[in-house]
Amino acid sequence: MKIDLSGKHALVTGASRGIGEAIARRLAESGAQVTLAARSKERVEQIASAIGPNAHPLELDITAPDLRDKIKALIEQQAVDILVNNAGVTDDQLFLRMKPQSWDTVLRTNLDSAFHVTQEVVKKMIRAQWGRIINISSVVGLMGNPGQVNYASSKAALIGFTKALALEIGSRNITVNAIAPGFISTAMTDQMTDEARSTLESRIALRRLGTVDDVAYAVVFLASEQASYITGTVMNVSGGLYT
Repeated sequence: MKIDLSGKHALVTGASRGIGEAIARRLAESGAQVTLAARSKERVEQIASAIGPNAHPLELDITAPDLRDKIKALIEQQAVDILVNNAGVTDDQLFLRMKPQSWDTVLRTNLDSAFHVTQEVVKKMIRAQWGRIINISSVVGLMGNPGQVNYASSKAALIGFTKALALEIGSRNITVNAIAPGFISTAMTDQMTDEARSTLESRIALRRLGTVDDVAYAVVFLASEQASYITGTVMNVSGGLYT
């Protein structure tokens, strides 16, 4: 069944590369008008141009003091029906060596930004009695990972955020779900040695790394009417790495 998101407006944060870029592309292909938000103005303009008329660039630093003002300005022009909180960073280090700045940066980027953006966007969703909020967490938030205490904490907290908010606003016909990607093929993993990649893949039931589209298609489904009775869930897109 083809998913049709015509007439819906989506906002995707962290849309300048990787998973965020793929999500924006697939939402636009499904008919949604998509605002691609990222810090790099030039990059999101290039991607939006490549996607076509359904894509609209927005320079947005999700850690900046004016974040809420920019989101307010956006939704004054066009209400957001589908929000994808995808922006995130890593700053890996073993816990005993982790600097407070590394903790603060990761939590502020991965968790605080979702709070600030969602709180502004959800107001119009409530008035419209329709909305889809999709938070990109991580399988690391479910199972942990050495050297990523800050990242795992932020992604686990995003799952708690998802479940609690789903209970609060479900009566307004707004669904809130999370996706937990596993190991996804990126430019960084492309540089791995064959041995390292083979070792990594051996931990995955499907014996392959995921693709950005594996995550993007899950987002498109959760944004659709076909997923209207799904809320407060975590969709594990890890190929069986974590079950």
